[in-house]
Amino acid sequence: MDLYNIEDPSFLKNKSEDELKEIAQEIRDFLIESCAKTGGHIGANLGVVELTLALHKFYNSPKDQIIFDVGHQAYIHKILTGRINQFDSLRQYKGLSGFPKLSESEHDVWEAGHSSTSLSAAMGIAKARDIKGEDFAVIPIIGDGALTGGMALEALNHIGSDKTKMTIILNDNEMSIAPNVGALHNMLGRIRTNTNYNRIKYDIEELLSKIPTVGSSIRGVADRVKDSLKYLVVNGVFFEELGIKYIGPVDGHNFQDLERALKSANEANGPVLIHVITKKGKGYHHAENDAVGTWHGLGPYKIETGESLGSGSTMSWSEFMSNSVFDHALEDERIVALTPAMPVGSKLHKFQNELPERFFDVGIAEQHVVTMAGGLASYGMKPYVAIYSTFLQRGYDQVLHDIDRQKLNVFFGIDRSGLVGADGETHHGVFDLTFLLPLPNMVVVMPRDEKEAQMMIDFAVNYEGPIAFRYPRGNVLGIDMNEERPAIEYGKWETVKEGKDITVISYGPTLIDVLDASEELKTKGINVNVVNARFIKPIDTELITKIAEQNQPILVVEEAMLAGGLGALVQSFVMDYDLKTIVKRIGIDDQYVEQGSVPELLEEVGLTKENIVNKIEEIISNEKN
Repeated sequence: MDLYNIEDPSFLKNKSEDELKEIAQEIRDFLIESCAKTGGHIGANLGVVELTLALHKFYNSPKDQIIFDVGHQAYIHKILTGRINQFDSLRQYKGLSGFPKLSESEHDVWEAGHSSTSLSAAMGIAKARDIKGEDFAVIPIIGDGALTGGMALEALNHIGSDKTKMTIILNDNEMSIAPNVGALHNMLGRIRTNTNYNRIKYDIEELLSKIPTVGSSIRGVADRVKDSLKYLVVNGVFFEELGIKYIGPVDGHNFQDLERALKSANEANGPVLIHVITKKGKGYHHAENDAVGTWHGLGPYKIETGESLGSGSTMSWSEFMSNSVFDHALEDERIVALTPAMPVGSKLHKFQNELPERFFDVGIAEQHVVTMAGGLASYGMKPYVAIYSTFLQRGYDQVLHDIDRQKLNVFFGIDRSGLVGADGETHHGVFDLTFLLPLPNMVVVMPRDEKEAQMMIDFAVNYEGPIAFRYPRGNVLGIDMNEERPAIEYGKWETVKEGKDITVISYGPTLIDVLDASEELKTKGINVNVVNARFIKPIDTELITKIAEQNQPILVVEEAMLAGGLGALVQSFVMDYDLKTIVKRIGIDDQYVEQGSVPELLEEVGLTKENIVNKIEEIISNEKN
């Protein structure tokens, strides 16, 4: 069929199994070709083609609420709800989101970009349904990786005790972003390989269905027999013990098995979990054979070879940071590395492979990884926690209560600090300063290039206390690492260019645009004093005071939220100490920034050389008047 003619999922209702198989293949072919041009989460989506088709055939979206956990596996859902014509703009500026988006379609009922939220959202929607006396199905879809998140386990506990009616789809592909870890993953593995219980259970149900009238007492005995069988033939009864009926394992690529399981679940009066086994990357051998997690999400690629396109000529910031910490770990046995399911993204494989006894991938468990690092630090270790800025949000109480309050010696490597591009508003690393800077004991740094990063890593490894080291997505600059530079001094900024008319303070990659702007302004007779605020906290109060005494206006430029950022700290200091200067700011105002390339997003929020030039000219003009 022509996928471009799809308007909504209702066309699936009368499709035969053969027709569904044909549609599944057409969708796979389309996704492989389309994502090769735009990039995207290709592996996860190829694994859920049949599952998504079966769900939309059985249920009636949007009346029935299908809730995707994380949401990166919703591409088939978007095709079936009439959005295939927008796939050439997938994850691009002003284009189709890579995640469910309420503004795109009535079929997208819950937005997500982080994992483990679907069950809690489903519980809320189901309770609202029951309070209002309405009748519709609630179907959260959660992966085996996301199930390791504490929030998901909290929700399971509540759902099982409350007996709220819903059908939970556990999409088990043995992978999340990277190979899954932990005892829960191992339990699912044991269930995955034991099909005896499910076969015997269906045999009993089929036998009972052939009896014309089955009394409640016989049915009760049968249920108890089935319950007993769980203990006899299944290696884990975790879900049933929580009060959630378990169906599975079910072949997630078999339409008959999926329909049978969905029908059985729909007839239950309480919560049911269907354990669906899928193959991540199915139908595209490069993604299907990925044992590491490379094909979880990536940019454009060559279909024939699977070669990734446009990866850059220099090392990524993630790899540079991880390798530098690894080099220190070879000399310092106190150093251990921890990550919440991001060994691939944060490029920790070298540490993982060569120092496995000092490497900990804790799964999707940000709260746990932070406090575990605190425990290690309390007993003399130097833990390095590699974590994306956007995911550190999920462990904030632990950073405050467990690490900073006790002044523990934890080194946070905050990956993807700043705007990250195609993943959009759920993944931009622009909020961490707002919640880290108020912490009394926290030191926050960000280097302008890899040479300064190397020097600051040396500092961080030897610093006693909590320190947050921010670094951006993308690649290092490729500068001369043998360049001589002054030593890093705690809390001291660096004047990288002297000028008498105005001081511009910045840090990280944004400093490049500031320097470029200063060169252009020099041709207009404006001399800019450029300061590298490599210590975002503590601020260099001595230098700020000196600048104010010279009657120079100050402009702070930062790729972060204005609320609670460096500019806010500088403004507060100037006001509190009655310094006679003005402080202006350029940064991200009160908004969520959508998806797009980083240059496009920087232009949208005004973090460009041109806007810096205009702002400085405006400040100088106002000062003269």
